[in-house]
Amino acid sequence: MNEGFAFVDELVPGIRWDAKYATWDNFVGKPVDGYLVNRIVGTKALCAALEKARDKAGSLGFGLLLWDGYRPQRAVDHFLRWSTEPEDGRKKARHYPNIERPEMFEQGYVAAKSGHSRGSTVDLTIYHLDTGELALMGGDHDVMDPISHHGAEGITADETRNRAHLCSVMEDSGFSRYDSEWWHYTLKDEPHPDTYFDFPIE
Repeated sequence: MNEGFAFVDELVPGIRWDAKYATWDNFVGKPVDGYLVNRIVGTKALCAALEKARDKAGSLGFGLLLWDGYRPQRAVDHFLRWSTEPEDGRKKARHYPNIERPEMFEQGYVAAKSGHSRGSTVDLTIYHLDTGELALMGGDHDVMDPISHHGAEGITADETRNRAHLCSVMEDSGFSRYDSEWWHYTLKDEPHPDTYFDFPIE
């Protein structure tokens, strides 16, 4: 692992994680290049900010569940190759019901140069500390549709409130939101704003 990076769970006790791109549960339908273990990696600056976010979420009765952090450039390249392959329909209804694969890039849901590859961006949600149940957010991770946008219509008051809780926790901890994805946050003062890394997660 590159200097200045760490496994998030080693520096931020008490978080949960499920590295979706290391599993078959993602929009490409199989483990993605560069994700060799189900762990979340990030810069140490990211980890320090996530400690603050964990504590702020805890004060509201929530815990953090991370889906992705640092993303090797080879994983992004995997997404690009996949977007040119024929549609098999296996993941379309769940992840991109109203667009075609190449439109993911055109509409900004997936990037050819991802902030994740700089090491200080996370995809995450919140869960209820008392029950362990995920908070209702009006859609799952990587639903590439306007329903995932901040301020989306068509979700319940409860779901809107939960998105607002996550947003306030993350923004108060030094992160900026991405307007098209309620789960996606980038550290404002990221240590590598112009570097896209490609070491594998192993």
